[in-house]
Amino acid sequence: MTRSITILGATGSIGASTLDLVRRNPDDWQVDTLTANCSAHELAKLAREFGAKHAVVGDEACLDDLRDALSGSDVQASAGVQALCDAASRPVDMTVAAIVGCAGLGPVMAAVERGGTIALANKEALVSAGEVLTAAVARHGATLLPTDSEHNAIFQCLSGNNLDDVARITLTASGGPLRTWSDEQLHAATPTQAVAHPNWSMGAKISVDSATMMNKGLEFIEAHHLFPVGLDKLRIVVHPQSVIHSMVEYRDRSTLAQLGPSDMRVPIASCLAWPKRMKTPLEPLDLAGIGELSFFAPDEARFPATRIAREAIEAGGAAPAILNAANEIAVAAFLDSQIGFMRITAMVEDTLGRYSAPAPGSLEDVLGIDAEARAFARQSLESTALV
Repeated sequence: MTRSITILGATGSIGASTLDLVRRNPDDWQVDTLTANCSAHELAKLAREFGAKHAVVGDEACLDDLRDALSGSDVQASAGVQALCDAASRPVDMTVAAIVGCAGLGPVMAAVERGGTIALANKEALVSAGEVLTAAVARHGATLLPTDSEHNAIFQCLSGNNLDDVARITLTASGGPLRTWSDEQLHAATPTQAVAHPNWSMGAKISVDSATMMNKGLEFIEAHHLFPVGLDKLRIVVHPQSVIHSMVEYRDRSTLAQLGPSDMRVPIASCLAWPKRMKTPLEPLDLAGIGELSFFAPDEARFPATRIAREAIEAGGAAPAILNAANEIAVAAFLDSQIGFMRITAMVEDTLGRYSAPAPGSLEDVLGIDAEARAFARQSLESTALV
């Protein structure tokens, strides 16, 4: 049976991987809406290829280009924040939420409030608005399917089991491209070096987060909301080969692990086909060719991001939203060569130390905290010798 799908963030890496699977299974899917921040010509090309009904750009300045690129087609073009939320509200069988950053919060909430099934690839939704979002999911009867490779692995390992039987959930981390570098090398690391991930093809921001280990810190916070077993049952282990994507240990000391290629089409396929399975174009996992799997404890002296993130979720309230906002500002500054690599987490910790706010009770509260935290982070950027 053909199912309808909306992809929020269609021109990003998750969107491209999702559309690759849809392209390979054309009889299974009808694309309803595709969105992008801008990328008008690429978005229009995709909308035409997949026969989308709607194409939406978040940046209103890109609307004329989108309309020109769609000229002569039946695709309806729109733009702006409200248009993205309207797109997320459309009654489809599956909404893939892959807008990067807090720009994705409103659309994710709109999809949740419709009571839909959401393949969630937007970290900020759970990091910054975890309590608000999970309450809305329960209130509106929505279904969240985790698309991050780690959370999807946990989701698969938990299938058919009871959370009360879980002894420990382990998130695996590759350690990023700078894992074995000395302190001196880390201080001198360039954006080009930091985004050169050895295993995964990701956008620049997420790649830098992987290099600092903040990506794993954010995923730790997400796991807390997705799998409520208690913070004391969550841990992180560095696994450079990125073959085991996460593990669940049960109270009988059985541990289930999900293994697979380092390709986002695996967890995306899990979400698209859920509760069934679908074929992907990937080669079978060759364990003999891989040879060995290794594991290390996180080095929080050189890479303090996981500690900072853990302390933020332990503090609760507004702290995770502040953490996320400050990290986005710091990573952007690093990519723009304004600060050194080691100052990314220093900026985040400095912002958390200087700004606090009451726990958010609504999406508007979260967005307000996010804006204030960004302002504090920019002050840190402007007032401190960040080298």
